[in-house]
Amino acid sequence: MCLSRLYHHISQAWPPRPKFTDKDIPPLDGKVYVISGANTGIGKILAQILYSKNARVIITARSQEKGDKTIEDIKREVPVSKGELIFVRMDLADLNQVKTAAHEILQREDRINVLFNNAGVMVLKGEPKTVQGYEEQLGVNNVGTHLFTQLLAPTLVRAAQNEPAGSVRVIWVSSSGSEMQSPPGGVPMHNLDYHEKADPFVRYAISKAGVYYQGAEFARRYKGAGIVSVPLHPGILNTDLFRQANGIQRRLFTFLFSYPPIYGAYTEIFAAFAPEVAARSGEWVVPWGRYMDVRKDMKEATKSKEEGGTGIASAFWDWNEEQIRPYM
Repeated sequence: MCLSRLYHHISQAWPPRPKFTDKDIPPLDGKVYVISGANTGIGKILAQILYSKNARVIITARSQEKGDKTIEDIKREVPVSKGELIFVRMDLADLNQVKTAAHEILQREDRINVLFNNAGVMVLKGEPKTVQGYEEQLGVNNVGTHLFTQLLAPTLVRAAQNEPAGSVRVIWVSSSGSEMQSPPGGVPMHNLDYHEKADPFVRYAISKAGVYYQGAEFARRYKGAGIVSVPLHPGILNTDLFRQANGIQRRLFTFLFSYPPIYGAYTEIFAAFAPEVAARSGEWVVPWGRYMDVRKDMKEATKSKEEGGTGIASAFWDWNEEQIRPYM
């Protein structure tokens, strides 16, 4: 590994202090935000911050019980707010549920200011599948998220026509694992059914490289609609994402690398609200709100062959479009 790439990874593992936090967010009265996977970790903290700014916050989780508890917890922490918390049940591992959840949101809202594609899974054991038969990480982190985004996209487009330029955004939560463990090219288009076996963490890294591609490709395809798309690595955080790790692994990881989830929320806040982000749609954001170049082959994947790239991001987008077509 060359020195520049070594610095790249060290800088993300031990970032400088955040320069854009909840203190920099103005009042959000009348604004609408959707956060997937908001019952725990970064998503829950993010929902609490937005609610404290008087926003209307739609949170999703896999069970009514989790959603109700999240709202109860947030209201206890923020007893005074002019905002609103709304729970919508959604399991990204079932495309039928994703469609139902999106339609429920669309019936409620005529605009969305920011969509936070925050939910994701990491599978460290076995080879679980989604309801529709996809490898779970690919199915949740990519296919389910793609369907949710595309169903909500027309509402985002309408909002962008009436809101300040560059303020309507889609946030795509990827991971540093996308750069560190995914194979050359990021996403092996020939093996998305995993007929060639792959280690669970490699499958996770592939799914997160795919999230980066979806964020970059959304920026390209929706450029004319005025929506800003931000793929990001939120930071190495002590969250439930690592719940499958054994006790020793988790304690060692937490001691050496991880930060409290609020720091990941700062990364997402920067992506959603920092003014300078408006002019950099599709670019890679890293902890706790900075821009860095992504791995060279992954950057090349976001360009067409005519532009000197490999076109993998576009191909992966088209593959996701094929998967979700029956649910649109």
